[in-house]
Amino acid sequence: MSETPKNTLQYRFDGPEDAPVLVLGPSLGTTWHMWDRQTPELARTWRVLRFDLPGHGGAPAHPVPSVAGIAERLLATLDGLGVQRFGYAGCSIGGAIGMELALRHPERVASLALVAASPRFGTADEFRQRGVIVRTNGLDPMARSAPERWFTHGFATAQPAIVEWAVQMVRTTDPGCYIAACEALAAFDSRAELGRIGVPTLVVVGAEDRVTGPADARTLVAGIPDARLAMVPAASHLAPVEQPAAVTDLLVRHFSTAWQDNVASTSSTTSPSIPVPPQVPGLSVPVAPIAEIAPAALQPEAVPAGRPDPYDAGVKVRREVLGDAHVDRVEAAADGFTADFQELITRYSWGEIWTRDGLDRRTRSVVTLTALVAGGHPQELASHVRAALRNGLTPSEIKEVLLQTAVYCGVPAANSAFDVARTVIQQETTPET
Repeated sequence: MSETPKNTLQYRFDGPEDAPVLVLGPSLGTTWHMWDRQTPELARTWRVLRFDLPGHGGAPAHPVPSVAGIAERLLATLDGLGVQRFGYAGCSIGGAIGMELALRHPERVASLALVAASPRFGTADEFRQRGVIVRTNGLDPMARSAPERWFTHGFATAQPAIVEWAVQMVRTTDPGCYIAACEALAAFDSRAELGRIGVPTLVVVGAEDRVTGPADARTLVAGIPDARLAMVPAASHLAPVEQPAAVTDLLVRHFSTAWQDNVASTSSTTSPSIPVPPQVPGLSVPVAPIAEIAPAALQPEAVPAGRPDPYDAGVKVRREVLGDAHVDRVEAAADGFTADFQELITRYSWGEIWTRDGLDRRTRSVVTLTALVAGGHPQELASHVRAALRNGLTPSEIKEVLLQTAVYCGVPAANSAFDVARTVIQQETTPET
């Protein structure tokens, strides 16, 4: 294990020093130990590099709120080690990192495996809500619910020691880094770009995964031109832990064949060359071939004349702050009479003001809550209390804002605001049972 500067990741190596490098990326809330059962076999052929997400597994707590940011830290780590080209397998958010690498740095990735991954992980609202719960209650609710998300019921019942190990991985994660990773997943969406992933890709999914299940896996396979699907029976989200032998065999087969094919096809343009892992005969786990799908034609982007229209930026920020569900309801309710007004709000309030660099979103939420109380607009307050929680304010900080408004805006206005805020905070910060 290495010393970890702020712009790199905690990692460990296993396997021969002169072998080609295979990087293994973890899931949210886990550590590199989730790959313990795969590493001995993989390390016979490859130089296996496992890494921890920031604040996971005792790694320094330097939060990174985007998948692209984590990918850049991984590349900085590999650059420091002199690793230019590598194979990559990642689980869940680790798979998102792999997609980001293959899209932004295709010259670095020789072959790709996506385990329990998706081009879009649930909804942005779901992960930002998870961040609100962790900010308010700590990681205990996430730790207690992890076994249900990660394992089948039969496995959880039969393997209590492994379940407890998984729970402890979550409990020992830095809350701020966990929240940042939730923000990264909330913003991640590669659906429109899958056709540009140009490396051989294996998509592995647990047949009983209820987080990123077979439907998500099929979306990946349909979108990535050179992709194959492997479904692991009797496995949920953490298939490498629940069905280690099956996942190991799939990874060995994929990287022993697809990597060699990829290197052979690019050897005339790739320099320097990397060692080619030998073929591993006798593996019996089938990987179903999927017909090749041509990437969608890329349309040239129009270059705006003069100052760009802030509408698109406004849509993005409005959804990030208020949530997709809220904006979807507003848009669905808009008609010929109100649609222009909603467009005005999106373009000028969200696109012109909320996108400015002068204040961060936490501060803008404080200002907005105060203004709504002062203006006597409790009907607007609920959505902005939710927004304040999503923007990083704690319930205690919201209480302090409302106490301040009682002095400067009047007790009756603050009284109504406390009623609204209390209801919203209870709804948003109570973990599901």
